[in-house]
Amino acid sequence: MSLMNTVFPVHKMVKKDEIVGDIPSSGSIVKRTFDMAWPSALESVFIALIGAVDMMMVGNLGKEAISAVGIVTQPKFIVLAPILALNISVNVLVARRKGQSDQNAANVYLRQALLISALVAFVLSLSAGLFAKDLLLFAGANDDYLQLAIPYFRYILIGNFFYSVGLTMTAAQRGAGNTKISMKTNLAANVVNLIFNALLINGLFFFPRLEVTGAAIATMIGNIVSFVMALYSVTRKGGFLELSIKDKWNVNFQAMKDIFSISKSSLVEQIFLRIGFFTYAKAVASLGTTDFSAHQVCMNIMHISFAIGDGLQIACTSLVGQSLGARRPDMAMIYGKVSQRIGMMMAMMTAVVITLLRSQLLGFFTTDLEVIAAGSIPMMILSVTVLFQIPQVIVVGSLRGAGDVKFVAMMMLISVTLVRPILAWILCYPLGFGLIGAWMALFLDQITRFTLSFTRYHKGHWTKIIV
Repeated sequence: MSLMNTVFPVHKMVKKDEIVGDIPSSGSIVKRTFDMAWPSALESVFIALIGAVDMMMVGNLGKEAISAVGIVTQPKFIVLAPILALNISVNVLVARRKGQSDQNAANVYLRQALLISALVAFVLSLSAGLFAKDLLLFAGANDDYLQLAIPYFRYILIGNFFYSVGLTMTAAQRGAGNTKISMKTNLAANVVNLIFNALLINGLFFFPRLEVTGAAIATMIGNIVSFVMALYSVTRKGGFLELSIKDKWNVNFQAMKDIFSISKSSLVEQIFLRIGFFTYAKAVASLGTTDFSAHQVCMNIMHISFAIGDGLQIACTSLVGQSLGARRPDMAMIYGKVSQRIGMMMAMMTAVVITLLRSQLLGFFTTDLEVIAAGSIPMMILSVTVLFQIPQVIVVGSLRGAGDVKFVAMMMLISVTLVRPILAWILCYPLGFGLIGAWMALFLDQITRFTLSFTRYHKGHWTKIIV
């Protein structure tokens, strides 16, 4: 216990005059954080793997196939952006009501969010499917792989409807502290995706050989399976979140207003994120098929490596929201700092793994030696980036859990929308660093977010926000 108290001195993480009530032991706080974080971390890995598995399994088809899968990423997330913004508000509101033991209000918020999610996902997925070619050309796709990317994108969009509605249900479950449900749904989606990838990409047994299109169909089937599991989790009896067709599904204007008050800032944040990521990816796509393929492989490895931070962020958002809902700002601060320390330890281990095994990791995705060579230095940059990115993501989770979404939106505007793409263009082209310059810009973006978020966190104003 002395080692635990040395590494996680919870009683020293808040000032004496800020303590509101009894503070549990370091061991119990760390245990609760881990209990919520590890399913969320695995969930984040599974989410990252949905796209990564497609890229790994089409990698043997050539760099054009890798680029076709990769170019779809940012258009897909643009379509998903309003849902992600909605889900932040659902997570925050359900977490607060969980802290207040107000089950009825939590279920009202979930019902209203599902109405919004289903409508928005349908309209945006349909629209993007109709204009798939134009979106992909705007994203920077070239003739080498455009005809592979169009059908892949359209099948992904069909699955996106089910994925979006399922995400809203699991976001509410995370707010209620049920992080294992999200993990299980995403695990199932990946297993199904993996099986049907093998069958449809390569045409095993009596299945047709569909190559890149087969990967998209496999992902779509996996998304439908995860949706069914998420739906079951909120309709079975006995849970904190419990829905039924007999419930009142009419529009509740007060609940809609509460959702919108948080979602509007989160939507602005998502818009800033998507503009930044989209223009950044577009700049890299112009470097050519080989560099863009290497970039996409490195980005997939980055998403997987960041899953630890994402898992702790999800847990931290829920724990902070529940603590503030129970009027325990001291515990909100403690959970945030404990999560940050865990995250930093995990970041150091992740950095070592990426540094030592970078060639092997690239080899999981492709056997193209040109692509592997182009990705080597970006992987080294990534190994340093995780030391700033993982702690930063956790701090942002604390701010989101408190409802400090306006600050997060402004930070994303500065760092992701402005710093990253502008520096990427300057470093890639006028200064001539190419792909290495793009990754230098990504690193500087993370440094900016790290500095801004930590400064905001330590001021402590976020603990006083009313939601």
